[in-house]
Amino acid sequence: MPTIPSDPFMLLSFVNMKLRDQYSTLDSLCSDLDIDRHWLETTLEAAGFEYSEENNKFW
Repeated sequence: MPTIPSDPFMLLSFVNMKLRDQYSTLDSLCSDLDIDRHWLETTLEAAGFEYSEENNKFW
């Protein structure tokens, strides 16, 4: 399992790359990598990013 970055901007880059290249949904990414979806969304929202289900990425 890959190490999840703690810096929100590195985390954003990591998650969006995984969503683009490997996962069709945020739920599948969280399930496969054993990441708590609420924690992920809260962490990235605190840095000013919001998940778009339609685009399958944070921005």
